[in-house]
Amino acid sequence: MHHVKSIGKPLVAILFIATQAIFTPATAQKSTIKSSQGDVQTGSCTKPLYLTFDTGHMEVAPLVAEVLNKHQVKVTFFAANEKTKVGNGSLSQHWAPWWKARAAEGHDFASHTYDHVYWRGDLPRAGDGTTQFRIKPSAGAFEGREFTFDAKKYCAQIDFANERLQDLTGKKPLPLFRAPGGKSSPALLKVAKACGYEHVGWSPAGFLGDELSSTTYPNKLLLNQALKNIKTGDILLAHLGIWSRQDPWAPAVLEPLIVGLKEKGFCFQTMREHPQYKAWIAQSTLTWPR
Repeated sequence: MHHVKSIGKPLVAILFIATQAIFTPATAQKSTIKSSQGDVQTGSCTKPLYLTFDTGHMEVAPLVAEVLNKHQVKVTFFAANEKTKVGNGSLSQHWAPWWKARAAEGHDFASHTYDHVYWRGDLPRAGDGTTQFRIKPSAGAFEGREFTFDAKKYCAQIDFANERLQDLTGKKPLPLFRAPGGKSSPALLKVAKACGYEHVGWSPAGFLGDELSSTTYPNKLLLNQALKNIKTGDILLAHLGIWSRQDPWAPAVLEPLIVGLKEKGFCFQTMREHPQYKAWIAQSTLTWPR
């Protein structure tokens, strides 16, 4: 929810099939962003929220786009080349028109690592002193296998997703990324920042629950919980389709959630306007390919 130059083009060329990993609210809490307390003055938007979508099986993507366009809500999409119900991955050419249309509507984009690679742990430094990590892709030909990545290989994963996004949208992605599952370590985040990327998690109330069992967490419960708990400045997390959820969250919850939040005086902005990242984005000189 791209690796390539550092991992080697042969690897990139065969990494197409992706799977959406499922994580629980407990996991989500490991990667959170503190909410702003009270109103945040950002132009005419005094109670901003930052709705973000990670990629998924994409079946609901057209409906999500329809709802966002209908209510004039701008979001940030964090993209990996994940397995899809139609097409050869969420960043495949099949989905190019969809991504291009979202760019034209004013949405923003950022990396979710090309092969949706999960951080599994830090490793002792290599003999040359370089940082290393245990990494497990959940997409591509090497899905489910563990690898040792150095900083260069991990950054290549972030880079390649952004490079592909720019190819598909014609718009420069943001110098941000979201680690799959929000799983990371201080060492991993330091490596990513050194190659030009700040990490974006989500707020506690911003975990919208679309990855959870619809039997235990029905749509009505998730909607009511979100409307009750979301606060000004929260970063919200949803997905473009979750394989395991029987009762899809989007658009069933998405539209009433947007309507309900707007009725409470909230407004929506992309991560480009988030006060924690705005200066970082403005000073970034990242370009792709590199």
